Amino acid sequence: MEDSMLYPVINNYRSDEKLDGLWNFKFDPASEGEKQGWQNGFNDGIKMPVPASFNDFFTDKDAREYTGDFWYTKKFFLPIYFKGQDIQIRFGAATHRAVVFVNGQKIRSHEGGFLPFTAEVSDAVKFGEDNVVSVKINNELHRDALPAGDTMTLKNGKRMAKPFFDFYNYSGLNRSVHLLTVPKDRITDYSTTYEVSDEQATVHYTVTANTDADFKVSLADENGQVVATSEGQSGDLVVKDPTLWNVRDAYLYTIEISLIKDGQTVDTYSDEIGLRTIEIKGHEILVNHQSVYLRGFGRHEDSIYAGRAFDINVERRDMNLMKWIGANSFRSSHYPYDEQVYRFADREGILVIDEVPAVGFKMAAASFLGGLDQSFFDGDWIHELYKKHIDQVKDMIKRDKNHPSVLAWSLCNEPDTSTDSAVPYFTKLFNDSAELDPQKRPRTFTLNEDDTFEKSKCKQFPDFFLLNRYPGWYHKWGYEISDGEAALRDELDEWQKSDIDKPVVFSEYGADTEPGLHKLPSIMWSEEYQIELLEMFDRVFDSYDFIRGEQPWNLADFQTVEGNMRVNGNKKGLFTRDRQPKAAAFYLRKRWTKLPLNYKSGQ
Repeated sequence: MEDSMLYPVINNYRSDEKLDGLWNFKFDPASEGEKQGWQNGFNDGIKMPVPASFNDFFTDKDAREYTGDFWYTKKFFLPIYFKGQDIQIRFGAATHRAVVFVNGQKIRSHEGGFLPFTAEVSDAVKFGEDNVVSVKINNELHRDALPAGDTMTLKNGKRMAKPFFDFYNYSGLNRSVHLLTVPKDRITDYSTTYEVSDEQATVHYTVTANTDADFKVSLADENGQVVATSEGQSGDLVVKDPTLWNVRDAYLYTIEISLIKDGQTVDTYSDEIGLRTIEIKGHEILVNHQSVYLRGFGRHEDSIYAGRAFDINVERRDMNLMKWIGANSFRSSHYPYDEQVYRFADREGILVIDEVPAVGFKMAAASFLGGLDQSFFDGDWIHELYKKHIDQVKDMIKRDKNHPSVLAWSLCNEPDTSTDSAVPYFTKLFNDSAELDPQKRPRTFTLNEDDTFEKSKCKQFPDFFLLNRYPGWYHKWGYEISDGEAALRDELDEWQKSDIDKPVVFSEYGADTEPGLHKLPSIMWSEEYQIELLEMFDRVFDSYDFIRGEQPWNLADFQTVEGNMRVNGNKKGLFTRDRQPKAAAFYLRKRWTKLPLNYKSGQ
């Protein structure tokens, strides 16, 4: 677990310089880089953009599919006037495990390709001179790691990733790298919880620092007017006549924290927060005590050329597409996204189901991709996997807990919950994560098609249910779609007859669709069939009061591994990979823009 996950800021006490741009890059198939001295830097590699996945820049397949160790290195200058500060290098993500060197000195290692980590480099850097940062990264997949998979060796000696998940294993420095200076005595974290009404909002805050000191905290509105102040490591900020953060109607206040030592301010940190509450009551999802019906998408950080890299231009387009179509939510499938995505969602009033990269925990899914058909939780890798799993849950919640956009935590995607061996794992996972979020947001995970109401052994754990269901595509497809609808209704009737009183959100459903393919009458892969499938699901959704959200798979087409089930990726997007609408996008827009935010609240 990281000591601090605060997003970088620039003020009188802190600086932030991005080290983005072209880095020197090398493959290291024999893992000889350290013997060759690459930790000291090298100049004979190729120039690789950061942030970016390395894969799609290459035109030869061995490079695109490369699996193993690879290196990045870059020079950076450190001014003399930074002396007296602590120097850090913060990596937004390195897929999937990394070792950081500065001026040849090993600083730290980190596992987990979708969350930030910080290297404290104060003792390794030289002031007033050039310095060298080198990173050895490994993108192999293993069953005891997140996301899960295997790494095989072909007969020609080349290694190959075999994911147990249905998206491409894009790798590299996918997010920005920051050179930071921070005070030696500094703020390391803060947390907020809320009580709200139309007349008054109270922000309960707690601050942590690496030293004993005093704290001053203030809250300012969007005009910069200070509306509340407090002192102490914990306390209350009371706002009269507040403007609340609401879905698709966001309002952000700025919280500023000052660290006071011996009567002098030694550090400040500011952030934007929204005043709002989240609750689950019965089968309702409540924001500010008002019922909310979710409409939105599963998404991927995926775009042409840069792969899984964060691209602010793509994100701006995606947010505009979601607003255009009438969405109010998305799931960060199947990993935590770049922090800037959540900041976008905070500003736009979009709710986020934040998902840890615990995907591929199902051997039947692995079988779909060439693996084995057995219970995943019977494997001897489970103990080591769990340590990595809970560590990344802790870091995800620590990083994202103060975002008003974050609605819930998804702790796993499509795990095998149909066997008793899953129960001890999920018991521990939910127990160990229970106190991590001060706001006590709901926790959940997605149930795939094998984990039905009758078969799943883990229905007791989620605060609300996420169902991934694919009648009309992976089974009962084409002309059999009417049988698919009937079977789906049969399962939902079982949910309805049970004593479970929790919301159900459909977090995945859809049909692969080749843009521009038209057929009368429809056939699978045609744009007409995608609309027919959505119409079928919408009929079902409108028939059950406890269904409180619909998030089709996927916002946009995305890259996957090669396979006879895929034609250059997953084509279930309502938009193409270059973010243009398919016909179904116009159908869904007509539905979603007519649905009230509190749809079904009176039922």
